[in-house]
Amino acid sequence: MYRVRPLIEKSHLKPTKYVRLKSVYIISTKENKYVIKKKKDNPIIDYLKTRNFDYYPKILNEDETYQLTEYIEEINVPPEQKIFDLIDIVSLLHYKTTHFKEVDPNYYKGLYEDVLNNIEYLEAYYNDLITVIDSKEFMAPYEYVIARNIGKIYQALNFARDEIDVWYDSVKDETRGRVVVLHNNLDLSHFIRNESSYLISWDKAKIDSPIFDLYKLYKRCGNEYDFGSLLSRYEEKYPLFEHEKRFLFILMSLPDDIDFEGSNYNVTQRVSERIDLIYKTENIISPYYSKEGKD
Repeated sequence: MYRVRPLIEKSHLKPTKYVRLKSVYIISTKENKYVIKKKKDNPIIDYLKTRNFDYYPKILNEDETYQLTEYIEEINVPPEQKIFDLIDIVSLLHYKTTHFKEVDPNYYKGLYEDVLNNIEYLEAYYNDLITVIDSKEFMAPYEYVIARNIGKIYQALNFARDEIDVWYDSVKDETRGRVVVLHNNLDLSHFIRNESSYLISWDKAKIDSPIFDLYKLYKRCGNEYDFGSLLSRYEEKYPLFEHEKRFLFILMSLPDDIDFEGSNYNVTQRVSERIDLIYKTENIISPYYSKEGKD
């Protein structure tokens, strides 16, 4: 605590209580609460100010090492409502920070090659996995779930392989691209609902395509919430371009590898969640391709 004391004194605070939560301190006085955390130079926060986006805790004071920010008291909101409030603020963030910039000729090629390499890795990974499973006389419950759904896994990988070529053909000659500020760490734990909405934990923020915020949120929350409805709500305020949506769907379709650490029950649950997400992804994507006559 002595490390943050100089900033407390500089801010003329008289704390009545200190609480440490991971890497931050919650400081209580008779009048208010504050947050003190390690100072990190983040030019994106300064940029947000110029774009009239101020849905983040304000910096009240700082020294060479730490920052003092306002503490936002969260109100009780059902998670199902909170996730929609989160997508609203993300669409606003992207809308207010949209700009177009020159694209390095290797940018899209790099994305293309990264996805292809990932597909090849996952194909080899699941080929090896099913070979081992098929060689067993008795399957563990999680192995049975994988064996029963291996066709769906390969179908997702084949979809991604076909689509990445179509996507690359549509963007390889582009010289300008649409970019936004990405929060780049979206999660319900990084969103606070009060009279207004606030995003916290901006340490990973960067400038890039808007789809990466959506993709990471899907990977974290796709099993728990109706992401199809979330995506529709997002696009009401910030429609994606054709090539952006296609690339998002490709990323969403790629199945993750599996963590086999833990009990049979925990691994089976983990595998079931992976398989459920593949089916959910298909349900989200299929109407789009049917509507566009692409199936």
